[in-house]
Amino acid sequence: MPRTSATPPTTKAESFKETVQGVEIVDPYRWLEGDNSSPAEQGKVTPDVAGWTDSQNSYTRSVLDALPQRHELEQRLRPLMEVGSVSRPIVRANRYFFSKREGHQNQPIVYWREGYKGENKTLVDPAKLDESGLTTVEWFSPSQDGKLMAYGTYRAGDELTTLHLLEVDSAKLLDLEIPDKTQAPDWLPNGSGFVYQNLKQPKDPYTGQVLFHRMGTDRAKDVVLFRQFTKAENAALATTWGPFGSLSRDGRWLVLGYWIDTKSNDLWLVDFDQFLKSGKIDKKTVTVGVDGQATGTVVDGTLFIHTTKGAPRGRVVAVSVAEPEQAHWRDIVPERPDAIIDSVSFGKGSIAVTYLMNASNVVEVFDLSGKSLGAVKQPGIGAAGVSAEVDRSEAYLTFTSFNYPTTIFRVDLTKPQAPPELWERPDVPVDPAIAEVEQVWYPSKDGTKISMFLVHRKGLTKQGDTPTMLTGYGGFNVSESPAFSATLFQWIEAGGLYAVPNLRGGGEYGDAWHEAGILGRKQNVFDDFIAAAEWLIANRYTNPQRIGITGASNGGLLTAAALTQRPDLFRAAIVGVPLLDMLRYQNFLMARYWVPEYGSAENADQFPFLHAYSPYHHVKQKTKYPAVLLTAGEHDSRVHASHARKMTALLQAATASDQAEQPVLLWVDRDAGHGQGKPLNLRIRDVADQRIFLMWQLGLLDR
Repeated sequence: MPRTSATPPTTKAESFKETVQGVEIVDPYRWLEGDNSSPAEQGKVTPDVAGWTDSQNSYTRSVLDALPQRHELEQRLRPLMEVGSVSRPIVRANRYFFSKREGHQNQPIVYWREGYKGENKTLVDPAKLDESGLTTVEWFSPSQDGKLMAYGTYRAGDELTTLHLLEVDSAKLLDLEIPDKTQAPDWLPNGSGFVYQNLKQPKDPYTGQVLFHRMGTDRAKDVVLFRQFTKAENAALATTWGPFGSLSRDGRWLVLGYWIDTKSNDLWLVDFDQFLKSGKIDKKTVTVGVDGQATGTVVDGTLFIHTTKGAPRGRVVAVSVAEPEQAHWRDIVPERPDAIIDSVSFGKGSIAVTYLMNASNVVEVFDLSGKSLGAVKQPGIGAAGVSAEVDRSEAYLTFTSFNYPTTIFRVDLTKPQAPPELWERPDVPVDPAIAEVEQVWYPSKDGTKISMFLVHRKGLTKQGDTPTMLTGYGGFNVSESPAFSATLFQWIEAGGLYAVPNLRGGGEYGDAWHEAGILGRKQNVFDDFIAAAEWLIANRYTNPQRIGITGASNGGLLTAAALTQRPDLFRAAIVGVPLLDMLRYQNFLMARYWVPEYGSAENADQFPFLHAYSPYHHVKQKTKYPAVLLTAGEHDSRVHASHARKMTALLQAATASDQAEQPVLLWVDRDAGHGQGKPLNLRIRDVADQRIFLMWQLGLLDR
């Protein structure tokens, strides 16, 4: 195995101690959080932290860039990552709006067509906005006649999106900008205005608001329709995800919601016609104070709601706009015992329901009374989603799987079982047929059965030494379904195995599955992940010296917890943009949004379970830890880079492993945030870094 001659930078350790809920907490690297002198400066990078980060980045580059085959690997990955991407179209009148990235382009371009087979016409090219490639178009929203289009951009991953407006026919930029993390608007049918969401104070993530903009007026006069509670008004609801709103296609009805926690929201209905006439918001209660999610839209005078309230696996209900309260709801698509309702989209006289069954999707179409019209024909088992419009039966299906490139199909919702028509599919320079996909089930520590996808070259012989990339997430009701990645084929070609378990905390098996992995039950997620590695070893796929674990964000918390709880079980770990100090995470950026998912050390009842697994507080001196690559983004608006910085310093000081062979590395990207909107050239670098790291540690460079 190659050895590095580089040595990690020296990091000063301070004797910082504090008492939290009666327990003494030692935090020798508190200074790596940055400036904590005031709430306004919380976590701001200081010169000392910046200098330390520079030295760590230099160390990481010296290690990774010197590895044999690093250049060759990047050249192999480049054409795989240059594989194009295309979005499902948004259809307005006879105009089709979509984004597409091809070849070496850093960011997708927004196009439109006249007719679904028309010629592509460029609307927004991010490369012309910013030659660096750091500016991305987050969303686009055409008016209902397709003559105007709003779009949102942000730079360097900061996600502080600004709304812009242009004329479609001329592509002329109009004189309107709405900054401060503005989200895609819903237009009135005549294009005279739109409803949108943003932050009242861009540096405060807990100031969400829903507003109405009337075209031709000063945005400073936009009417606030709904806003986030202040701490004085309701401390419990002041730091949730807050308010949201959506306008019905006919512009008559506004649905307003407010997130209570990460799994529940309240819902109201507003007669928007009356608001436009009177300027007053009269909210009719749809559901308040009931566990579960509910989102809705009004079609032909009936409010249709996709909800988990009273149905943890999901159902679609209908109710009159005159009496929308939950007592009057009637099932249109009832809850099923064998499937989760993943999403719902409405076509002309129809409802396209995307189900999740054993972590894969099936789409079934119903009429508005709930009669099934049949399942949409799909190429196979994989992840799928449908976008439809209430003024037409034409819809668009996205389908992908581990061995099926992401493809967009055109479907007729009146004939869902007819073969779908290919609309767009990028060319891929790999042969998907070389990959074999298995779905297996294994017992977790408490006996719960967990499903797991395994992807490898066909004909794999189980000899107990296959280099294995084990990845997971396990949180926030997010489902890990089969998805195509061209770069995965480099790993498969090299003889590697890719394993994706469907951990508790995710959404694969409904609300109960999610709730089994939150708060005081979070340890279940880590147990599920550790049990996946043990099952792979017991079934002779691999061994601890051939297992590398990967995860990002909540998945970074997962891999860090796994490596601190079972350092003997893994050779290497990638801990991406992670939460790691679970006693202080809520103090930074928007992290109080996640207190309903994780809990808070400020709560005496929740402190014990957080302290029991918080990775930063479970690093033990003179322990042989796996090789670790931690990553962070300096512009991350979600997870503060201090987590990765502090953990790096602590692991470098604690590990008893030979750091010439199993180093602890940190890469802080100065031009990125949480990962969203990162340009192609930086994504190629990052994938090459992480892949060469795993290949080195799992022995693929020795073959």
